[in-house]
Amino acid sequence: METRSVKKKRLLDEIYASFSCGEDRISDLPDAVIHQILFFLPIKSIAKLSVLSKRWKHMWHTFPDLDFTTINVPSTSTSPSSYNNLISKVSSNVYKKLHANCTSAGGADFIDQVLSFREKNSGIRVLRFRANLSFSHLNALIRGAVKHNVQELDVEVATNDYFNFPRSAINSDSLRVFKLKSKYPGFRLPPSSIMKNGFKNLFTLSLSCLIMYEQPSLHDLFTETSFPLLKKLSLDGCTGLTYLHVSCRVLENLILENCFQLENLDIMCSKLEKLSVNSCFDSYSSGTEVKIVGPRLKSIVWSNNTITDQSCLENLTCLIEAFVGFFVLLEDLGAMKLRSVNDFLSGLSHSHSLVLENQSVEILSKNNHLAGISLRPFSKLRSLELHTGFHKHNIPGLANLFRSSPATNTLILKITNEHNIQRRKWNRDLWQLSNSGEERFWESQSNAMNSFLQHLKVVKIHGFSECESDVSLVKFLLKHGKVLQEMFLCVAELSKSRDSLHREKIKSQIMGFSKASCNAKIVFK
Repeated sequence: METRSVKKKRLLDEIYASFSCGEDRISDLPDAVIHQILFFLPIKSIAKLSVLSKRWKHMWHTFPDLDFTTINVPSTSTSPSSYNNLISKVSSNVYKKLHANCTSAGGADFIDQVLSFREKNSGIRVLRFRANLSFSHLNALIRGAVKHNVQELDVEVATNDYFNFPRSAINSDSLRVFKLKSKYPGFRLPPSSIMKNGFKNLFTLSLSCLIMYEQPSLHDLFTETSFPLLKKLSLDGCTGLTYLHVSCRVLENLILENCFQLENLDIMCSKLEKLSVNSCFDSYSSGTEVKIVGPRLKSIVWSNNTITDQSCLENLTCLIEAFVGFFVLLEDLGAMKLRSVNDFLSGLSHSHSLVLENQSVEILSKNNHLAGISLRPFSKLRSLELHTGFHKHNIPGLANLFRSSPATNTLILKITNEHNIQRRKWNRDLWQLSNSGEERFWESQSNAMNSFLQHLKVVKIHGFSECESDVSLVKFLLKHGKVLQEMFLCVAELSKSRDSLHREKIKSQIMGFSKASCNAKIVFK
């Protein structure tokens, strides 16, 4: 398959060869076709082609996809000799001036020149650039793009001071996609009265490094009336954002990241399909809350978020996959936080696939000691993946999940390395212990887990070692998993370095136990 870089070189070769042989067939093609060919080339290469003829100059001044993010990236391929010979025939002053503008600091001068030379009625489909520049310069560039009916703006800037959101973009009727990222120090939004009267045709909005201190009216900005056509919203690094309400009617994809001061999140979107929330919520505030209502939500990623005091997930009946991980100091977990975790996970009960990151199993083990708290059954769950430091204190959490997963076919257990080191001291000749404490616990759960054991077909354990927790669980699943077909045991690196004879003995014991209790295929890795 032809790579993008190879395709770029081939296209340049064909264009230069066409001029060198005196038969310019490419220039006879319609503008739209030539623009599509040029789309695959870096913008510097397109700019250089403008010196070939008036026709190619016109192509450059009307080219609709302006991606300036590559102008400071050195080319990995050399120009063909035919191109070098051709360039030598044109005015050297014209080429040197063009090349100097292309490689100017940040490329900002080059962007100015390109926009100023554009033909009056030539629309801009995409304008994408990264630059260090002043707020006035940024405003001028965006105004110029809006004047040419830009459809997609993708801007990443660094300024000497924080700046205000470019108002010229707000009232653009042509703008469909707007991405604004400030490296430092950030930007502010205008008053809500201005924001709510614009962006009527916007499909995608991405804002990064947004400053929202003392702007409470903007917390209720993302509604149907303000963004009637918005389908994708991404907010990253919003300082001062404590409350966020999102209720855009046609929103399908919502991404929140690094909003560390968030206290209350309220999402009510009837067409939302994907939700990703990473590293959010204030760890030190009380009364924090999350509420999600999404009848069409199919995928949720909830990673490294502080546990809120209250969680309410409603009507997630179309959920296909969920990835959940919490950030918490386990010693700080009180009854309120534990109930919130339980409510959050219970709200995912319609999911077909569930992945729980580190600490989730530990939290559920603590939850097991609270009276009146139990997970809602995951009746549709087919795949359960758990990341945990597996030891005896986590067994109640595992049992809780197994009891709540009555129709699961695949279990994946990923045991983290740091806990393998801690578990070395527990290692002993487990196969001589026919009735250890952990084995007795698992046996006591066999009736409550009957449905889980009657559906489980595939088990994969990554980081398996010959510790009591691992071996006891393996023996239990082999003994009671009546439809178990395959068990993959991926040995931990620590165990690989241990006595190989001892490992072979354990492997032999497991194989023998499997043959005696079920017909599952055992694979060691």
